Amino acid sequence: MSKPGLPQGTRDFSAAVVRKRNYIFQTIRSVFELYGFQPLETPAMENLDTLMGKYGEEGDKLIFKILNNGLDNPDKHTQATEDFEKVLSGKITKGITERALRYDLTIPFARYVAMNYGQLTLPFKRYQIQPVWRADRPQKGRYREFYQCDADVVGSKSLLNEVELANIYATVFEKLGVHVEIKINSRKILAALAEISGGADKMVDITVAIDKLDKIGLEKVKAELSAKGLTDDQINTIEKYLSIEGNDTEKLSALQTLLGNNATGKEGIEEIAYLLNYQPQIPPGSAGTKLQTDFTLARGLNYYTGIIFEVKAIGVQMGSIGGGGRYDDLTGLFGVPNVPGVGISFGVDRIYDVMEELKVFPEEVQAGTQVLFFNLGEAESKQAFGLMQQLRGKGIACELFHETTKFDKQFKYADKKGIPYVIILGSEELTNGTCVVKNLVKSEQQTLQQTELTGFKF
Repeated sequence: MSKPGLPQGTRDFSAAVVRKRNYIFQTIRSVFELYGFQPLETPAMENLDTLMGKYGEEGDKLIFKILNNGLDNPDKHTQATEDFEKVLSGKITKGITERALRYDLTIPFARYVAMNYGQLTLPFKRYQIQPVWRADRPQKGRYREFYQCDADVVGSKSLLNEVELANIYATVFEKLGVHVEIKINSRKILAALAEISGGADKMVDITVAIDKLDKIGLEKVKAELSAKGLTDDQINTIEKYLSIEGNDTEKLSALQTLLGNNATGKEGIEEIAYLLNYQPQIPPGSAGTKLQTDFTLARGLNYYTGIIFEVKAIGVQMGSIGGGGRYDDLTGLFGVPNVPGVGISFGVDRIYDVMEELKVFPEEVQAGTQVLFFNLGEAESKQAFGLMQQLRGKGIACELFHETTKFDKQFKYADKKGIPYVIILGSEELTNGTCVVKNLVKSEQQTLQQTELTGFKF
């Protein structure tokens, strides 16, 4: 029998890892709730036509498709083979696949809004914490199965929503102790760049290429743009755009000069300036940081229409740990047009890796079992069990060792599990109505009446 393994890009999580991940989830969830967002869950799988065509050509290639049932029928073998070839070429073929694992939480959310629009109170503010799947090449910080934590608002065009989402980012990372850069740009600015650099039809080509700038460098971006049919003059304009430097005021001024009187670009610049006037209110010296303009920020997903966000950790070699933006007609893809929306996402798996590298997880996150009752015989263990249930009733996590055995084995069990207290109740203690409480961390012990146990400060 072959050695068991895991699909590439997936992981098991031990108790220690799960506790740390839950700490991140709970921190994010508490801030979402603080800002008035309500929870939502959607299925792991969606109809394939719900997902396809929503993430751009490159995103569509990363969607995990689910094969239909019944393809082992010999009569359908030939057709299934032909259909499979079509799927490999990127086409939708209902004969072999009609469903797929969700690629993100935004498109399923848009589908939910479209299906339930008449029953929603607008603006509708929801958060969602669930796994997503992408057929990507696994590497550090990039997995095929990973969690996203999203917060979205639909039914409002107000830029105050973007202000609140920026504050959510700053608040969460301040609570987690991670110093970050919260970068912003506008797809309207990128649309204006496209209009003056080859036409609006080049928008996707330009944004996809710019989105790769950090990974492949400027020269390869220029080569990719050239391969897409842009002229040298158009590429030079884009290079000037990517070379804009200085503080936020200087950057906006240079951008205004480059884009001229382009109406779309002017809107984008005004929106950026609006957000910069609402800097996140985070205590000085905390882990939060100011908003920063970054005109190289593109975010390759096609559905963004306005302000876009990206969050990166400072002092760690890691890609973005959060991102999002405005998508003012995403539900129009599902027959409910003109519903404005904006949202952000936290990349929990990358945040975990960053916090591990920075060693910023609080020690109490690892708290599991607090007390181990030794098993020293049938009568003793029965009495210990009753006391253990009393402590559990007080919210104290306890265990009773599973069998009567030597002290050494039970002490080793407590040590390996990091249990700070053990309670010893032998025949003498059973007779006297007492118990011995040992603090393994401080190497201290004391004898208590069993009736005093529930009032002891563990």
